[in-house]
Amino acid sequence: MVFGIVGISIAALVGLLVLAYLASGLGVSTLLVGSVLALVPLTIVLLAVRWVDRWEPEPRWALWFSFLWGAAVSVAIALIVDLGVQLALAFANAGSGPDEALQAVVQAPLVEETAKGLGVLLVYTFSRSHFDGPVDGLVYAATVAAGFAFTENILYFGAALIEGGASELGATFVLRGLFSPFAHVLFTVCAGLAIGLGARRGGGAAVVGWFLAGLAGATLLHALWNGSLAFASDAIGLYFTVQVPIFIVAVLLTISLRRAEVRVTRARLAEYGAAGWFSPAEVEMLATPAGRRQAKAWARAQTPPRTALMRKLIADATHLAFTRQRLVNGVGTARALADEQALLSAVVSDRAALLR
Repeated sequence: MVFGIVGISIAALVGLLVLAYLASGLGVSTLLVGSVLALVPLTIVLLAVRWVDRWEPEPRWALWFSFLWGAAVSVAIALIVDLGVQLALAFANAGSGPDEALQAVVQAPLVEETAKGLGVLLVYTFSRSHFDGPVDGLVYAATVAAGFAFTENILYFGAALIEGGASELGATFVLRGLFSPFAHVLFTVCAGLAIGLGARRGGGAAVVGWFLAGLAGATLLHALWNGSLAFASDAIGLYFTVQVPIFIVAVLLTISLRRAEVRVTRARLAEYGAAGWFSPAEVEMLATPAGRRQAKAWARAQTPPRTALMRKLIADATHLAFTRQRLVNGVGTARALADEQALLSAVVSDRAALLR
């Protein structure tokens, strides 16, 4: 939690600096227009992330850190590197600027994906008890990417308005805000999934190797995307034949991972049920989508409503199930044992409060 407070504070401070940079470059009125439009794809992405994260919600502070890292720190890193490259090339070549195509296909993917991926790696490093597997990595990576895309969209929308007026702004909004709101998410999720797989398979220093493998995938996807826009003679055809299938595969993978979470929850809570911690009816209630819907409906019908208490019981039981999974996998055993005892106590307390 200390990391959360410090990390969010630093990221927010960097965010203010990035905001000042945007305001100076675009002007306040253009910045406001770009920000409002950028909220559209941001909302689309965050709603999707919320759906993915519903089964085992991540801590709010970790999600806020992830978003601010993407929207502020990752953007700042990309801007500083870009400035350094431009100055170095200008000094070396007596004033000539960088090759835009090379920037788009090499520099941007490598720098941006590294910057975004480091944010996910930091969440894993300082919040391992909330980083159980690929779905967690997906959620954190998507949140980082959503933040980065939000700020980048403000820049693109603002530049389009300044350079081409309303018509150019409309075309840019359709391309970036409606056709490709998940582009950055698809890239960065490669690193998030890899970190999640490393965490599930034992964690520790080996996660760095998984991260580097995922980072390579993220960079290649990003380079493919930028290259298709920069060099393809039929960018629209390539979009539908390559990018759309990649997105569909990502959706199917996400659904598969969500279902795996349900299976893990049910299997692990059934083990606690066999030990006497839950009745069979409680396992069904806590570990199935239908059971949870019925439980929440029952809680809402009480006088006064007990919805918050029921949600806490479900959340603690789910976290308990994934803590048990860490123990089964032999990951962070000492910490997992302590977490297990704390969560068992929390579940008992939640049940007592709910039935009081």
